[in-house]
Amino acid sequence: MKWAGSVILEWYLAGFDDPMVVSQHFLPMKISFTSRSFGFSSGVGALVFLGLSLVSLPVDVHSADSTKFVVDKSHEYFPDHVGNEWVYQGTMIEGGMVQIKDEDTGFTNVSTVTGKEILEGVEVTVFHDTNPGNQGPSDSYYRRDAAGIRYYGSKPGTTLERQLVPYQIVRFPLESPSTFEQFQRKGVDFGMDVDRDGEQETVDITATVSVQGQETVVVPAGMYHEAIRLEAKMIMQVHLSESGKSIQGTDTMTAWFARGVGLLKYIERQTIPSLQNQNERMVEVIEELEKVTLASDVALLRRSETTAKRVFRNNLFHHELLKISASSRLPADS
Repeated sequence: MKWAGSVILEWYLAGFDDPMVVSQHFLPMKISFTSRSFGFSSGVGALVFLGLSLVSLPVDVHSADSTKFVVDKSHEYFPDHVGNEWVYQGTMIEGGMVQIKDEDTGFTNVSTVTGKEILEGVEVTVFHDTNPGNQGPSDSYYRRDAAGIRYYGSKPGTTLERQLVPYQIVRFPLESPSTFEQFQRKGVDFGMDVDRDGEQETVDITATVSVQGQETVVVPAGMYHEAIRLEAKMIMQVHLSESGKSIQGTDTMTAWFARGVGLLKYIERQTIPSLQNQNERMVEVIEELEKVTLASDVALLRRSETTAKRVFRNNLFHHELLKISASSRLPADS
């Protein structure tokens, strides 16, 4: 589950609504919060989404517990055994900041841990997503160790992303409340000629991740208590070479992770500016867990010869059954 398929934490390609811009891609990068188990970016911040609020959408998340806590076995929230698979129901909403939404699209994304590879001299875990954020298939690369999870990029990647990776997306142990800066870069090659003057723009970019607390979350796969809520925020200040002016885009993601399961749900919201000072556009993406198959659980059930467990074998997608293999979760290092 790439961090928001990726956790999951993830940026996807969003389009300008501006006739001056021939390119249809404004944010040409993906930032994973957690391979949908890991991979994303986000922070705190209140955005006013006129016509794009969640008022019309069921948000089955209860209030967070603000009590301070530390999760010692943080890795158990980001299972990455080869063969693990998560299926997500997705919704994409697009519209202007001051108008009713003009598009609401449903989609499905399947995230699978496909194997290991060596990148930059280190072993990374490969997550394949069939349609993260309704943007088509991609592979993402992560490394989990005692310090947390680092993101090593994706295929297909972008010029901007290649200049930023690798970077940390989660720190272990998870402490709430806490915030850390993923990176802060200035004057980075944006990889695009936004204003069509023959010169690629540069961008200043900052990304932060916060651990917000624990909540009860309801998704199609069931109800999960004490899910950890992570929020990430990225701010991009794009400098236009022709006019010398700057335009700002933001991406904010909130994601919930359950112990032994991984990413349950994420909500990602992007603001996309207009070069002509017209109405900014808003893109909102929601993915919710529909079913999950964990390789460790399948192996455990197959080793059992009891009738009851053979019956339950076909019901692994029910989250309650995942509890039977708590002792078989991931080691501290992958």
